Amino acid sequence: MRVKDITSFESVRYNQLIGYGLVVGLPGTGDRLTNTPFTEVSIISMLQRLGVAIPDANLRTRNVAAVMVTARLPAFARNGSAIDVSVAAMGDTTDLRGGMLLATPLLAADGQVYAVAQGQLSVSGFAAGGDAASITRGVPTIASVANGALVEREMGFNLDDFRSLRMRLRNPDFTTALRVEAAINSYFDARIAKAEDLSTIVIAVPERFQRRVAQFLGEVEALRVEPDQLARVVIDENSGTIVIGADVRISEVAVTLGSITIEVNEQPVVSQPAPFAEQGETVVVPRTNIGVDDQSEARFQLLPEAPTLQELVAGLNALGVGPRDVISVLQAIKSAGALHAELIIE
Repeated sequence: MRVKDITSFESVRYNQLIGYGLVVGLPGTGDRLTNTPFTEVSIISMLQRLGVAIPDANLRTRNVAAVMVTARLPAFARNGSAIDVSVAAMGDTTDLRGGMLLATPLLAADGQVYAVAQGQLSVSGFAAGGDAASITRGVPTIASVANGALVEREMGFNLDDFRSLRMRLRNPDFTTALRVEAAINSYFDARIAKAEDLSTIVIAVPERFQRRVAQFLGEVEALRVEPDQLARVVIDENSGTIVIGADVRISEVAVTLGSITIEVNEQPVVSQPAPFAEQGETVVVPRTNIGVDDQSEARFQLLPEAPTLQELVAGLNALGVGPRDVISVLQAIKSAGALHAELIIE
């Protein structure tokens, strides 16, 4: 696996941008101004900046919605480059389809404007309904604008000024960090890399790559390293999903899975008097049949030692249980100390 797939450089990252804006052109699905006063104030303020005086500020429009606009400013983004933006409704608008985002300044954490967003919204969800039923698919109050923002200010960052760089592993691990260190030092035939901890590798830029740091990073990213990972089993009990890592092992253990099934059947019968009887009436008499299956015929099954993932899966399938029952089996095996892996239940 390439180094670029498992690491990231500490200073080469994106920055979060955020802004507040208005979406116009909605077909009557915008904010109710009586419920969202900030939308009304924003409309009035915008019109006043454009030289439009409003003698009566009691607006009744339903074609405007207040939204929050977010974007990621990539590293080394230059003036005039376009970036994607996401738009999310703030008020009680029900659908942003058909709307257009007006010019919205996007600010970074330092309070400076780095981009301005504007454009036609693209909404993946939809909502429709009538008097007796309605349907909603996706989230129609969240939208996006592809290449909807233009960068107006660049981050003050010059890669060639760096004399050393710090790499971070996306999945921290001491073994992987040492392998990355060894691969870099071997390729450049010099001890320029050092693993500081399980997630950080510090690299000194060689003299021949001074003022050519981009080329140096390109060669480092192309190096191949086999990452190591913890033996881990991840269980999502809500969906019944089980993910087992390749290094998961179990010791030999005996397993049985038993459950009690109770079946209740109602079979009412009709009771009526004999023919031509002078007394009596026809009534319905309840009859209930209850059956209990306590799995009394279930037997212990030996789950052999599994040195590979394939043998582990084959052993679990040999028990003839479904995914939900496999979750219980894995939890019990872990409690017995036979599952040699980290068990994560979400």
